[in-house]
Amino acid sequence: MQGRVVAAHGRQYLVELPDGSRLPCFPRGKKSEVACGDQVEIKQTSADQGVIEAIQPRRSLLYRSNEIRQKLIAANVDQLIIVVATEPAFSDELVTRALVAAESASIEILIVLNKCDLADRLAAARERLTVFAGLGYRILELSARDHAEDLRPALHSRTSVLVGQSGMGKSTLINALIPEANAATREISLALDSGKHTTTHASLYQLDADSALIDSPGLQEFGLGHLARGEIEQAFPEFRPFLGQCRFRDCRHDREPDCALTVALAAGKIDPRRFAAYRRIVGGGGQTS
Repeated sequence: MQGRVVAAHGRQYLVELPDGSRLPCFPRGKKSEVACGDQVEIKQTSADQGVIEAIQPRRSLLYRSNEIRQKLIAANVDQLIIVVATEPAFSDELVTRALVAAESASIEILIVLNKCDLADRLAAARERLTVFAGLGYRILELSARDHAEDLRPALHSRTSVLVGQSGMGKSTLINALIPEANAATREISLALDSGKHTTTHASLYQLDADSALIDSPGLQEFGLGHLARGEIEQAFPEFRPFLGQCRFRDCRHDREPDCALTVALAAGKIDPRRFAAYRRIVGGGGQTS
């Protein structure tokens, strides 16, 4: 049988079958490479359980990794939605790392600035996002409590995945857009027997025939250990006009003479904060937060 993974919790998965029914499944072997959103082939082993035999080819995969392991976030997504807020303060570098991961996977990007009803915090949050807006990234301002529907047009005809730090209001946004989300979470918890740990799994919600939204656990880090330095460079769109123009073919854009990136940095064509984030990412092999 074939189906789509609509919830992922550790090594337990909930697979939706073509008839709409859902079956808890486990992967074969000790190592799992299954992600929420995957199309899979399964074998039913009992009335209420199955085994994932194979993963069908993906059109995209969003994941993070460090020196120890990789963490799959979502598969077959068209759009990454990064949720930040006017408060608590969000991490510029976490946003940058998520952008790099999406750019490297050719996934569309939307940044949502939530809690815009907190007028006294709005200007500062906008200022911090200026560098991303200047690079052409779309930014949508809203208040999830009152205007979550402002996001719905951006979800049309796409499979989107929400990511963000804890406290950004991601759950409020999900519950406003999908009133049945809490009930669905309880159902998934019961099916996977995941109990109090329900907030640590990724879940897919079908919005209409052509649109779906995947909610992912709150992030506090976003390792990029799976990306080579060249891939990270390409994932900074402001770097692209200058790549390949350095004196040395293997330039690390650090202290080498005639480095096109450091020249562009000095000329104000690259934001110093972005360049510093790049140096931190490649300095740690892309592996640290």
